[in-house]
Amino acid sequence: MIKIEKLHKSFGEVHVLKGIDYTFESGKTNLIIGKSGAGKTVLLKNLVGLLVPSSGTIWYNDINFGALEKQDLQNLRMDMGMLFQGNALFDSLTVEENIRFPLDMFTKDTLAEKKKRVDYCLERVSLQDTNDRFPSEISGGMQKRVGIARAIVLNPKYLFCDEPNSGLDPKTAITIDELIMNITKEFNITTVINTHDMNSVMEIGENICLLDGGKVAWHGNKDDVMESDNDILYNFIFASPFLKRLKSKALSK
Repeated sequence: MIKIEKLHKSFGEVHVLKGIDYTFESGKTNLIIGKSGAGKTVLLKNLVGLLVPSSGTIWYNDINFGALEKQDLQNLRMDMGMLFQGNALFDSLTVEENIRFPLDMFTKDTLAEKKKRVDYCLERVSLQDTNDRFPSEISGGMQKRVGIARAIVLNPKYLFCDEPNSGLDPKTAITIDELIMNITKEFNITTVINTHDMNSVMEIGENICLLDGGKVAWHGNKDDVMESDNDILYNFIFASPFLKRLKSKALSK
């Protein structure tokens, strides 16, 4: 579980996050949604420590993230996995070497132990026997799965995904969503996903936080979306005439 209390973040005179209170739950896919400029990326960066809040508190279970000393902070970060929007794979490293990178950085495991863990993660994302291939030799969807394998190689308690379906075709995006959902359930991870993908919202949105103007404008789950009368949610989710007609049909049944 990750709990944020009265979180503010400003850049000079620009007040981006305005007193956010929210809880991201363990074992669930927690989605952050909202239009561009709502504060989604800034919130995610505060959660992982890439930005420091102007005020407020971030709790990882009973641990005050902002009060940690250097070694304790390092230990907590070993419990975090990150799936980047652009995959962030090293072009000069093989698939195996990319996934092994966090193990090389943060553990003293033997090479055999690292390879066993890499093989397990590759199997978990259905990429067996791709160890020796380079990122340029595999598809975008496969690269995303390599990114997921690397994100879970340290067996994290917390998984952060920044636009995981960016640049993917709809079928591959569904595969990635299902994979993230299954991993979240299997390992009881607190998964936080920053997304614009409405398919993700309606398929795996177990705990959805809608930001607007740096504040939480609505929260609920995928089933609540169709029944909500929140205007901000309605205008965001049902921006297209097609989706508005879809909701009208659903409500008329």
